[in-house]
Amino acid sequence: MLVRVPKASDPRPSEITPKALYLERRRFLAASAAALTGAALAALAPPVARAGTGRKLEGVVPGPYRTEEPQTAYEDITRYNNFYEFGLDKGDPAKHAGSLRTRPWGLTIAGHCERPGTYDVDDIVRGSRLEERVYRLRCVEAWSMVVPWVGVPLGEVLRRYQPTSQAKYVAFTTLHDPGQMPGQRRNTLDWPYVEGLRIDEAMHPLSILAVGLYGEALPNQNGAPIRLVVPWKYGFKSIKSIVKIELTEAEPPTSWNRQAPSEYGFYANVNPNVDHPRWSQKKERRIGEGLFAPKRPTLLFNGYAEEVASLYAGMDLAKQY
Repeated sequence: MLVRVPKASDPRPSEITPKALYLERRRFLAASAAALTGAALAALAPPVARAGTGRKLEGVVPGPYRTEEPQTAYEDITRYNNFYEFGLDKGDPAKHAGSLRTRPWGLTIAGHCERPGTYDVDDIVRGSRLEERVYRLRCVEAWSMVVPWVGVPLGEVLRRYQPTSQAKYVAFTTLHDPGQMPGQRRNTLDWPYVEGLRIDEAMHPLSILAVGLYGEALPNQNGAPIRLVVPWKYGFKSIKSIVKIELTEAEPPTSWNRQAPSEYGFYANVNPNVDHPRWSQKKERRIGEGLFAPKRPTLLFNGYAEEVASLYAGMDLAKQY
């Protein structure tokens, strides 16, 4: 519940507690793949919390959207990622993303707008105040996190470049550089990674461009230096390491929809009533709660139905998934 303030693998439990400044004491159960075949490990007591190693972001203020749910450990957020540009295993991004150079970083604004051009990412962010927003993130693979993102409203950024009346959609593109992103040397997807939103989705106040988490600059494996976060959609919609934002008249193609259209729709709204063809979406497991913790029911629109359901009035969400 929101409070306003003025390929598929099971998740592995964390062995490290969250940052002391953000999280209450929690229990973690350690297990390995061997546990799945009967050689279970004993439960471990949580070690002393540690701070993150990223650059602290200045001038961050509390944002208007927060969940009161316990936040996921920093170490889990930064070590368990889908970022195929750096590898297919959930741990690969943390291992390999150090090769990504995030400065200087140009972000191109293109398409149906009055002020197209390529702008420095820091200048784009500098034009808006940085807000911390605590959002749920739900992956299509039935795991979830609660992340204290730091970012700026996407709609506010887009308005700065003056979209025209022809702008019906917003397309996003990730950096394509196999030299820095070793996963792009494989034909896992048709690179570069691309995603898109309808213009009203992009302008919704829940949609943000994130540049940090836990008060620090985004780690490379989490999409540095700038990524999209759309909390009512499955995680693959929140594209990472963005180099281009284009305002389009036609619905843009998206990477996973092109790869497997029967499994990944354009909208990608979290909907427990629409199963993935290979698994159910009715329940999820929160990262860090333990491999044997009971799963929780998946919430429609990831729990943000009150805010966003009106965007889809009259649509058949089983077909327009």
